Amino acid sequence: MFGFRPDGRRCASIEPIVKITPYLMPMRCDSMVFLQHRVDFEKLTRFIAAQTEKGEKITFMQIIIASFVRAVSQHPEINRFIMNKQYYSRTNCTVSFNVLKDPRDADKGETSVKIKFDPTDTIYDVRDRMNLVIENNRGEENKNFADKIAAFVLGVPMLPTVVVALVRLLDRYGLCPGAFLDSLPFHTSMFITNNASIGLHQVNHHIYNFGSTSMFFGMGTVEKVAVVEKGQTRMKRYLPIGITVDERVTSGAHFARFFTTMNRCLENPECLETPPEKVFYDPKAEYHVPKATDARSAKE
Repeated sequence: MFGFRPDGRRCASIEPIVKITPYLMPMRCDSMVFLQHRVDFEKLTRFIAAQTEKGEKITFMQIIIASFVRAVSQHPEINRFIMNKQYYSRTNCTVSFNVLKDPRDADKGETSVKIKFDPTDTIYDVRDRMNLVIENNRGEENKNFADKIAAFVLGVPMLPTVVVALVRLLDRYGLCPGAFLDSLPFHTSMFITNNASIGLHQVNHHIYNFGSTSMFFGMGTVEKVAVVEKGQTRMKRYLPIGITVDERVTSGAHFARFFTTMNRCLENPECLETPPEKVFYDPKAEYHVPKATDARSAKE
């Protein structure tokens, strides 16, 4: 309210042509733009193999998320969201995704998790943060706050309708408690799904009208594509990603610069081994997150 939310600060400098779009397209489902991207699977495989030789275990999903975090650190305007037709700069960089309770048995269910990242994070920081959260949510006995509140609400007839309507109303005016928003996976910079892990193709997933998600990534199974290299035709492997964005968030030029930076990181993942030389923030929206190793030590 009055330009302040637990998860964001009102943006003051927005171009008029961009600022008016929420009035023309009030909901995220009105303004979804779909993109298709292919990542050089062979380059990432070589990078992962080199990391393994050094004793570092890295996954494809971790590289993609680390590239996203790095691009956000250079282009903070992409990390904005729209609520009640107003623009907000997010005071965090978060990524949500689903985690199987037991990776060996999908029938044991899954849960949604959200991880906070720092703009200075390297690929190793991203990996450590992800591993810590996944570890804490594995097993049927481990239930996070979102799981518990959902189970309670769904146990009472008519209560889900009332609770969701109330949360929507409070969220609309920035009155939801920060601790509550931190637990909801739908208030996030980016949501990602790894369809490759279950053998499915990439998807262009919808963006939820509930919450503040402005971007959704859908990884798919590896594809073989015919390419010409040095005058020779061969089959090359690519990792396809379906990307859905809320086009109202910023201008097309900003989106282009963001994806150019992210693609540069995916083409040269070695750059993710060190922190960025400089980090950029929107005005009054600077944030810092302790490293996962520090959080683990404090917990112990």
